[in-house]
Amino acid sequence: MAEKRKNVRNTRPAGSGERTRKTGNGGSPKSRSSAKQSGARQGGAKSAGSTKQPTRSAQDKRAQAQRKRRMEEQRQRVAYENPAKSVIGSGKKNGYPGNKKGHGKRDNQISWMIGVVLGVIQAVASVVFMIALFVLDMLPVKYLAIIAGLLLIALLIVFTSQLLSKKKGIAGKIFSVLMSVILAVGSFYIFKANGTVSEISGSGTKVDKVVVAVLADDPAESIQDAKDYSFGVQYALKGEEIQETVGAINEELGSAIAETEYRSVQEQATALHNGDVQAIIYNEAYNGILSEEFGDFGNSIKVIYSHSIETKVENNAAEQVEVKDDTFTVYISGIDVYGAIETNSRSDVNIMAVVNPTSHQILLVTTPRDYYVEIPGISGGELDKLTHAGIYGVDASMATLGQLYDTTIDFYARVNFTSLVEMVDALGGVDVYSEQAFTTSEDTGLVMNVVQGENHFNGQQALAFSRERMNVDGGDFQRGKNQQAVITAMIKKAVSPAILVGANGILNSVSGNVDTNMSQDQIQTLIKTQLSDGGAWNIKSVAAEGTGDQQYCFSSPGSLLYVTQPDPNSVASIKAMIDSVENGEVFTDSEVVQ
Repeated sequence: MAEKRKNVRNTRPAGSGERTRKTGNGGSPKSRSSAKQSGARQGGAKSAGSTKQPTRSAQDKRAQAQRKRRMEEQRQRVAYENPAKSVIGSGKKNGYPGNKKGHGKRDNQISWMIGVVLGVIQAVASVVFMIALFVLDMLPVKYLAIIAGLLLIALLIVFTSQLLSKKKGIAGKIFSVLMSVILAVGSFYIFKANGTVSEISGSGTKVDKVVVAVLADDPAESIQDAKDYSFGVQYALKGEEIQETVGAINEELGSAIAETEYRSVQEQATALHNGDVQAIIYNEAYNGILSEEFGDFGNSIKVIYSHSIETKVENNAAEQVEVKDDTFTVYISGIDVYGAIETNSRSDVNIMAVVNPTSHQILLVTTPRDYYVEIPGISGGELDKLTHAGIYGVDASMATLGQLYDTTIDFYARVNFTSLVEMVDALGGVDVYSEQAFTTSEDTGLVMNVVQGENHFNGQQALAFSRERMNVDGGDFQRGKNQQAVITAMIKKAVSPAILVGANGILNSVSGNVDTNMSQDQIQTLIKTQLSDGGAWNIKSVAAEGTGDQQYCFSSPGSLLYVTQPDPNSVASIKAMIDSVENGEVFTDSEVVQ
């Protein structure tokens, strides 16, 4: 029996025996039976493995790999059809590696869209820039065509760089941003230039400023405080403006003021200082005349009321001038006033510019401010200083010079001294030739040494040079020549590249400080013609001469004033020169500016 059991044990599979030993020798027959069955299954599995049939674990791995591939293919299809909904990242997500190829496509598409947007912005900026140039209307058509072509090329460069670049086209984007900024800034300044030209051109008005003045230490601070004062008036000079102002005062106070009438503004001022009246009503344009007789008149009084009266400058000739072809004359009036540039004031600078646009000849004629002449339509045959004509308006000055030189003055340009300083500074200074060496006086606003020959002046220095007449040989005559020298120097700078560098400063200085009756269209035509045709300009300067004298003047009755008696030969010579310019002649001794 024992031998039989031994044989049975020896016939067991090896795997079954090992499993039995692991479970121990004890246990119930049922346990041993289960162990036998388990050993049989393991032995069968090993036998099957020896025939290389797949196990359950291998099948699971293969199914899992297929699922991965299907999920990966599905994500790739989603990324290709709609990048915005792609879940592919640059790293791993949910245990699976990201798709770097899909991510690159998405980045390139976003970069392309940004490039297109920048190109569209540049296109809009280009259109606005061209519109600004058309509105300015100062560039010839050929220049506009060239600029339009360059802007189109710039746009093509930007769009091409974005469409053909295999990377992100960073260089094209930077170029587009720079172009857009440049075009935007350029458009701003072009519109600003157009607004400035519109502001200073086509004025055709003059302003009389009538004031009520009391002594500087008077307690009155307003017209209401002076309601019961006695007022000194005069109706002999510019009486209509005085009457209108008295009417406005009466209306504001609700009652008529007490008036004491005098024959001149000088008598009014004397009465005020003597205490005969407590206030005077006069045209502020006479301040210069009163300062000549009473010293520092402006600081001895204070103004408690002012009334401005605007009237039209009558000059129909200006509208008929074709500045591109016709010879024309511009009266340049230099004034030194505060407030509106249109305000009537004595003119300290009186220069005529006779311009022939065909021969490119300019004749600058300076007439001394003290020239003893008639003011047509104002002085009634009496003589007065040329500078006093400005009291009655720029048209009175034009008529006075037109009668003196037997010519028609078409345009005027009133320039405030303040603008001279700013314009010269904006140009980076000017190089002025001085015929004499001298030191300017304190009255000019700046004490400085001027050398004979070339001088480089900033704005304040140029103004002091233009004002000086006491410390130069020839007095007012030499001052006129110095003023011409400054104007010539400014013209030189204006036709040089410096005009572009200082364009913004020039626009700021001109606005509010320059006034002309030349229309905006005429100014635009002049500039456009010069840019189109080019060519140098010939500038000849001449100054009227005369002799000093003491005479009574229409605007200052009863007072002997210093005047300059005109030299008939000098006047006749200037008349001949004006005729020569109108006939198209070019002076060989002109200074060439280009």
